[in-house]
Amino acid sequence: MSSLSQRTIKKPISLKGIGLHTGYPVNMKINPAKPNTGIVFKRTDLKNNNYIIPGVFNVADTSFCTTVSNEFGVKVSTIEHLMGALFGLGIDNVLIEIDSQEVPILDGSAKNFVENINLVGIETSDVPIKIIKIEKKVSINDGKKTMSIEPNKISLDIDFEIKYKNQLIGNQRNFVNVYESDLSEIYSSRTFCVYEDIENFKKMNLAKGGSLENALVVKDNKVLNKGGLRNNKEFVNHKILDCIGDLYLSGYKIIGKIICSQGGHKLTNQLLREVFQNKENFTIVEIKEKNIPHSLINRKYLRSIA
Repeated sequence: MSSLSQRTIKKPISLKGIGLHTGYPVNMKINPAKPNTGIVFKRTDLKNNNYIIPGVFNVADTSFCTTVSNEFGVKVSTIEHLMGALFGLGIDNVLIEIDSQEVPILDGSAKNFVENINLVGIETSDVPIKIIKIEKKVSINDGKKTMSIEPNKISLDIDFEIKYKNQLIGNQRNFVNVYESDLSEIYSSRTFCVYEDIENFKKMNLAKGGSLENALVVKDNKVLNKGGLRNNKEFVNHKILDCIGDLYLSGYKIIGKIICSQGGHKLTNQLLREVFQNKENFTIVEIKEKNIPHSLINRKYLRSIA
């Protein structure tokens, strides 16, 4: 459950691991923050110009992960799983201190982020949140890849499909209502790759920290990871996790409907940029009710702004 007042975590959370692509060890601390702080990264390995806002127009790269940068070129990458956890749990304000350039991959999903946030608890303020309400349909196409966002009455719905040549992955599709669905399978779904792509990653100097401990690897019709899949739609569910995390770079909760086929980080960022290019595409609504759970967003207040 979430509320319509701004929220943060009750206590700091310390995590350590390695970067999926850099392979560098990383220590990260997620700290409570005051209302209207937003989500902010701080590179503690640097003394100056070390704050980065994960915003739509601060995205520097979307190749295999989402990387954000400040005006001085200081970057943080692979932020999407953490951002997905923060969005899903309704966390509006945290300061994330990190001593390397990449968020730790942990087990390749958002599961550990969610568990740690729930462990320390969530603090609700008296300051209202703001919600983006989509007013006009916006679409992006990149060859066979398509993504759109359109008006929706009272929720954020995501209808996502993937299509892979690999027969085990194949075509998968899933639908979630971000504010009402049980997102546990979304949070726990891991990043994945096809075994044949590993050599290409090496040539591109990527996935240096990748292993069967933090990524699903598929070879032919077999999952190489011990224990196999966590759920029968783990591949598309992970793409939905990425999508939720990338959507949070808008800086707001969203009322709209996403329909996506074969999309990814690049398409989501392009879509959000297109939305913000025209003020007629959206309105920003400040919610003044206090402590209304998400289930009541859909049944009470949001009906009046739909």
